[in-house]
Amino acid sequence: MLDTVALVILIVMILLVVYGLIAIWGIPYEIAKSRNHPHQDAIGAATWVSLFTLGVLWPFLWIWAMAYRPDRGWGLMPGEQDRVANIERRLKALEQGEA
Repeated sequence: MLDTVALVILIVMILLVVYGLIAIWGIPYEIAKSRNHPHQDAIGAATWVSLFTLGVLWPFLWIWAMAYRPDRGWGLMPGEQDRVANIERRLKALEQGEA
């Protein structure tokens, strides 16, 4: 009887650990979904790929999911895009030797 109880406890513990790992592994996808990330499907698929690669991709998926914010997109403020375009124009002119 005690062997059966120990086996049941062991199985339950293994199932809880597996469930916990899968729940933790899905955090980047949940972040992307809550932020309405434009690449949330790709992040979701990559989390499963990362599960099979023993978590090598997981930190990068976390960063990818956190990089997008619904209020400011990829981090550029509305006026910043014009400034970036101006810098790119000046850089292109410098590369061509026109500055």
